[in-house]
Amino acid sequence: MTRVFSGVKPTGHLTLGNYLGALRRWAEVDQHRADALFCVVDLHALTVDHDPARVRRLSRQAATLLLASGIDPERCTVFLQSHVDEHTRLSYLLECVATDGEMRRMIQYKEKAPRERERGTSVRLSLLTYPALMAADILAYGAHEVPVGEDQTQHVELTRDLAVRFNQRYGHTFVVPKATHPKVATRVMNLQDPTSKMGKSDDSGPGIVYLLDEPDVVRRKIMRAVTDSGLDVVHDREERPGISNLLEILAACVGGNPEDLSGAYQSYGALKKDTAEAVVELLRPVQERHRELCADPGYVEQVLRTGAHKAREMARPTVDTAYRAIGLLPA
Repeated sequence: MTRVFSGVKPTGHLTLGNYLGALRRWAEVDQHRADALFCVVDLHALTVDHDPARVRRLSRQAATLLLASGIDPERCTVFLQSHVDEHTRLSYLLECVATDGEMRRMIQYKEKAPRERERGTSVRLSLLTYPALMAADILAYGAHEVPVGEDQTQHVELTRDLAVRFNQRYGHTFVVPKATHPKVATRVMNLQDPTSKMGKSDDSGPGIVYLLDEPDVVRRKIMRAVTDSGLDVVHDREERPGISNLLEILAACVGGNPEDLSGAYQSYGALKKDTAEAVVELLRPVQERHRELCADPGYVEQVLRTGAHKAREMARPTVDTAYRAIGLLPA
């Protein structure tokens, strides 16, 4: 059976973009067609300056929202990365296979390191080496597929390179995974800057719809979304990024086509209103389930304990094999 691994980083509150681009696909498709593992990759949140209490809070919230989005722990494995030691055990071996040049070419390092320096913050070594940990996240489980957005493809390509290199040098150990880009996923852009992705780590709150935003907050953010010059409603990402973003969000919510929907509107206001209501209705069951789960924290904790146990059992044989293959004596 195909094995799928994917994760979400607790560096901010999860957004509409996370839901339409990943979580909904995981719940509606991936957990039914594959042996799926979904992980809150909390160790990756430590690569930049952070508040420990906030990381713990966001990690719990992210795990709860995975379950609230419809991911069923009876069908798949849900766990926290830091609860499974095999991730860090394998990460060091992969650092011993990767090169300095490979790490420094990674786009996220090249983008984040200058921002850290601008803030007067030292750049942590883990920001440079974390792609090795990301590769370990995937390779430890023998994952065949990694559903990612286009901005994460480079990490999966590095993972493939490291797997092939390790296999060639030390004997076949790892499944070589591939990145998949689900056609049904939607890339949601920032409502105030429709040329940029709606990221959970951004500071532009007015442009981001969070999964736990109250309905009136959702409506206000969408009604204030940046639009384009002109008055006609057309779907054109290059010339009309603001309107195209709204059309794509609406289409993702109601199951329509952005081009077809554009012909139904004569004004930006009407499009914004319908988009806002569609998003509110889309998020309603997720928010209701989240409230139920928050009222029963013991259930979420049990899911994570069970998931971590299953994940360890899956990962340990591969990681132990890698330790022997690279030249380490068994304990």
